[in-house]
Amino acid sequence: MTLEEFFRKQPRGSKADMASQLGISRTWFSLIIAGRVTPSAALCVLIEKATKRKVKRSELRSDLFGE
Repeated sequence: MTLEEFFRKQPRGSKADMASQLGISRTWFSLIIAGRVTPSAALCVLIEKATKRKVKRSELRSDLFGE
């Protein structure tokens, strides 16, 4: 599941909440969700934990965590 797909099922404001939880700006997080920037390996791990493994690190960075 991609981040975009994940957030389609989430309530309004959940992107901002997760960005805050991850310690990044809402703008940066939006760029990650849109696929315009690549998250760091550490951020991929944090996103995977925050989404309870619904979005896997390998989905975010297949170059590092390919299956």
